[in-house]
Amino acid sequence: MSGPIHTLKIARGRGARSNASGRFERETRDAFDDGWTEDDPGPAQILTSITAERARTIISRNDSPDVGFSASLNPYRGCEHGCIYCYARPAHAYMGLSAGLDFETKLFFKPDAARLLEAELSAPRYKPEAIHIGGNTDPYQPQERALRVTRGLIEVLLRFRHPFSVITKSALVVRDMDLLAEAASMNLARVAISITSLDRKLARSMEPRAATPDKRIEAVRKLTAAGVPAMVMFAPVIPGLNDHEMDVVLEQAALAGATSAGYVALRLPHEIKDLFREWLETDHPDRARRVMSLVRQMRGGKDYDAEWGSRMKGQGPLADIMAARFRAAKARYGLDQPRPPLDVSQFRVAPKPGGQLDLFGL
Repeated sequence: MSGPIHTLKIARGRGARSNASGRFERETRDAFDDGWTEDDPGPAQILTSITAERARTIISRNDSPDVGFSASLNPYRGCEHGCIYCYARPAHAYMGLSAGLDFETKLFFKPDAARLLEAELSAPRYKPEAIHIGGNTDPYQPQERALRVTRGLIEVLLRFRHPFSVITKSALVVRDMDLLAEAASMNLARVAISITSLDRKLARSMEPRAATPDKRIEAVRKLTAAGVPAMVMFAPVIPGLNDHEMDVVLEQAALAGATSAGYVALRLPHEIKDLFREWLETDHPDRARRVMSLVRQMRGGKDYDAEWGSRMKGQGPLADIMAARFRAAKARYGLDQPRPPLDVSQFRVAPKPGGQLDLFGL
């Protein structure tokens, strides 16, 4: 079996600059200059395909001590936002696809997600704990507008009075304000909005199909106005590229009503290191060497170190300075307010919609 052919020219509206074969493929193909490159037109816009995935379960579990949650829901595989730094890209290799352009153009959705969730929550041995929506790819990527898989999951969680959190970089989250506000009024929901840069040009390049920075700030404002606790995630922090925006991003989020904040240092596991370097050399050739040098200073001289405890923040003097700056900015803008845990005590197995008990609101 052969892998996808490496892309020679930049595909319009996409983050990755190439589509190298998945790391599990037996054969690989590499691009080379055959002399016709200058005569070829730029690549046509690559269309997005979306395929139904018939999953058997929907709640994913992890035991990573530095993730912050152990149960999550992921309605989609792949993500059309196309963020070049996305740590979920390597997972596409398990589908026999590339972490490059395939990840953002060949998507999978779980049409039975709500039904599967209802069944798992109704299991006699199920023990409730806060569930995180979007631990892998964005639950509010563009396809969600029509497919409404994420909304279906939230509807089930609300019927079961089950606590949950959401992370997204899409303004589409405000579409579900009715559900989120109701859940938040019972201390069952909170939302994190990822804002990587306020520079529209940089954001468009790094995250080509995600919402603009202004739209994300506005989403924070609308969420908090509706009573939904909103957190801002400044992630990833890329030294030499967007780290200087840390203070202004937190300030603008606080002005919009956010009450807490978090950050994650750039992570480059597996194929991402090559994809990210390609993107840097294409879009920021003047800074590429310096950025990668700073990244290695935070990773013990390597492009990435997967060690638990340091993989999210890095290590060394540069990482220490970054952490100190973040703590100071959080305190300065009031984003260090304690967050009460979401309430698991309200959980109940809900009757199926339309059932006899449902007629009496039981």
